[in-house]
Amino acid sequence: MLSNIRNRLILIAILVVASVWSLVPKNITIRERGPDGRMRDTTVRRVPLKRGLDLQGGIHLALEIDQSLGPVADPAGALERALTVIRSRVDEFGVEEPLIQKVGNERIVVELAGVDDTERAKGITRRTAFLEWRITDMQNLFRDALPTIDAALARAGVQTTTGAATPAALETLLGADTAGQVADTGAADTTFTPGQPGPLSSLLFQGQIPGEFRVREEDFPRVDSLIQIAEVERALPRGRELLWASEPVSLGGRSYRPLYSVERRAVLTGEQLTDARATIDPTNNQRIVRFDLTRSGGRRFRNETRQHVGDYMAIILDGRVFRQPPVIRSEIGRTGQIELGTGSLQEAQDLALVLRAGALPAPLRIVEERMVGPSLGRDSIRQGQRAALVAALMVIGIMVIYYRLAGLLAITALAFYILFTLGGLASFGATLTLPGLAGFVLSLGMAVDANVLIFERIREELKLGKTPRSAVDSGFQNAMPAIIDANVTTVITAAFLFQFGTGPVKGFAVTLIVGIIASLITAVFVTKTLFLVWLQRRAAAKELSI
Repeated sequence: MLSNIRNRLILIAILVVASVWSLVPKNITIRERGPDGRMRDTTVRRVPLKRGLDLQGGIHLALEIDQSLGPVADPAGALERALTVIRSRVDEFGVEEPLIQKVGNERIVVELAGVDDTERAKGITRRTAFLEWRITDMQNLFRDALPTIDAALARAGVQTTTGAATPAALETLLGADTAGQVADTGAADTTFTPGQPGPLSSLLFQGQIPGEFRVREEDFPRVDSLIQIAEVERALPRGRELLWASEPVSLGGRSYRPLYSVERRAVLTGEQLTDARATIDPTNNQRIVRFDLTRSGGRRFRNETRQHVGDYMAIILDGRVFRQPPVIRSEIGRTGQIELGTGSLQEAQDLALVLRAGALPAPLRIVEERMVGPSLGRDSIRQGQRAALVAALMVIGIMVIYYRLAGLLAITALAFYILFTLGGLASFGATLTLPGLAGFVLSLGMAVDANVLIFERIREELKLGKTPRSAVDSGFQNAMPAIIDANVTTVITAAFLFQFGTGPVKGFAVTLIVGIIASLITAVFVTKTLFLVWLQRRAAAKELSI
């Protein structure tokens, strides 16, 4: 018997040490590449129990499908697919216990706990991330069609803007030295018509590569409206499309927006992409995103690029040309890269993240945005602590009054239950939410309920005239089937909540499951050990205070 008690106490001590260890904050070292391209170690303090949105604040976003850019054929289906894509992105974003759910048939609600970078979170959730590779207008068909387009605009009543982009005007805008440098690359070839430049050509500067044009930043809204006029779209060469660059460029101290004429047919799309990862090119310290394609995508990419060696290929993301199109120097297979220049590594990581998660089936717009302040978290914590404290005090009072010494042993085991539950939650990396606190209080009551079943069975055995030791053994043995049935059915229910629930529901389910497991350990194992220790010290006792 002494050996049995000693082994039980050793096992309880191991569980206590493991629980305490999991609750101690730890410093972890993360090895990452710094802005200078060198690897460095960063020490981060990891908090064992993270708090959810309702306990620490965060970001609340409501998104709907943006049909202002064009009608969506199946809005309900697009919303379902968008929900899946956003969940994948947020999972890789690293937010603990996010809430991502559909509200009605038109809206997606996203709640991210502990995130204070609003713009980054909005970019990751809302970015369409549709990736294409297209060849630029190598035959300069758009440039040759500009006289026809200007004539169509003139017939539509569009007037030519004063201050046409002639070579002399270019020199005035950029300065003599810069204008000479640009002219060497062909950028000064801005006279697209034999006579006076027209409504559109007067606003365009020839770029450095075929199909590239530049528009002064102040003229960008006017040109963007002109190229969307029906007459211009009808006059565009067959198989060509005009797309803006994602960012403006600076030349001679002035800002210009590149405009590209590209083929409508895509060489490849991001649907054939299987992986994307951000890294730094050690040779030039540029941020790049390396990507891998499917087998069929790699085969098609190789065949297409083999036919276009020497041509320029635009990388198009969300309908915008991503930086200046590179030249195809040789055929490209299943692996390639997108260069981001000397931008931040986080920008490259975010791009790789959205590419891996896939493109949204339709553009989204944010219809509601708010920050959940920390005051809500403090109020929630205070209310949850008060509820747990009141529940614990009531349980302690009832158990001690009704079961006397046995009640005190149950309360002692309850302290172990609290430690084991918190330690289990910390070891699993769970996030504590307000519903999670409710699950904790519920499992607290179930832990006491198991003790009540055992104590009533012990009372029945004592009434039959058995000794305290025999009554304790029989009581635990007879109560075991009912305890297991009650707890297993509850765990199954909580498992379904965890599998099919989201956000707070999952937090409630996780806390309930861990709490039930801890209650089984304490009610069946710890409480009996305490009884055995008490009986060992009072071997001659004829009565049991219960």
